Amino acid sequence: MNPRQRLRTLINQPGYLIVPGAYDALTARLIQIAGFDALYLTGGGYSRACGYPDLGLLTMSENIQHIARAVDAVDIPVIADMDTGYGNALNVVRAVREYEKAGVASFHLEDQVSPKKCGHYEGKQLIGKAEMAGKIKAAVDTRRDEDLVIIARTDARAVEGFDAAIDRMHAYLEAGADIGFVEAPQTVEEMGRIPGSFTKPTLVNIFEGGKTPPLPAKRLEEMGFRIGIYPSQTHRAAIFAAMEVLAVLKRDGDTAAMEPRMVTFQDREKAVNSAYWRGLEQKYMAE
Repeated sequence: MNPRQRLRTLINQPGYLIVPGAYDALTARLIQIAGFDALYLTGGGYSRACGYPDLGLLTMSENIQHIARAVDAVDIPVIADMDTGYGNALNVVRAVREYEKAGVASFHLEDQVSPKKCGHYEGKQLIGKAEMAGKIKAAVDTRRDEDLVIIARTDARAVEGFDAAIDRMHAYLEAGADIGFVEAPQTVEEMGRIPGSFTKPTLVNIFEGGKTPPLPAKRLEEMGFRIGIYPSQTHRAAIFAAMEVLAVLKRDGDTAAMEPRMVTFQDREKAVNSAYWRGLEQKYMAE
């Protein structure tokens, strides 16, 4: 099976799929090496990797560059963040074409006004339910590969309330989306109501510090969620590690005290698949 078919299979079988977030091709590689079945390319991660907050400041072309590199670096299915589709329904058509060419197995599309904000920021604004349903229909009609999984996301909980978010998601799933993603439920009770509200699979977004309680995977599976994305854990860990080693270098003038907490040269090379490229070099390049 190709990655899109594998993701379809994973979604359709029982259980809860843990999907860690990557913010570049290297973290995508690390997620695959760690043994996960799929990975999530977070738009907020792309933004922070470029030194920006998650406010929709990167263009579609810039995001596609990140996505294409990460997809090329791994064999497992990639779920990508399409934000708002970069505009109206016509922009969604263009975005779906580009994301599909980049090789993603899935993407999610949200109902915020463009440019969007992080789903756990304040001050979000929404487009109308009918307009968003039209964007979902445009995405469904545009995809060439029926195995490409389309995830509908609503940010209505923070703007119109929980019941309105459920109502919007019904419309988006009826428009043809494969999976429902109600962003930022604020209580365990709200989280528990989401999966049973729909006949199609649902996704939950989990990270410490957001508006959604970070429940264990077993509890989320019991609730009925099929997929959980964990977008910022790798980035938060990387920022912490970089700050720690830089503080030691500043203090000591070297990083000897940090060596036990850093990967070896060999582990670093494994992360970027150096053996594979050396093998190609020996196979194709004249001595």
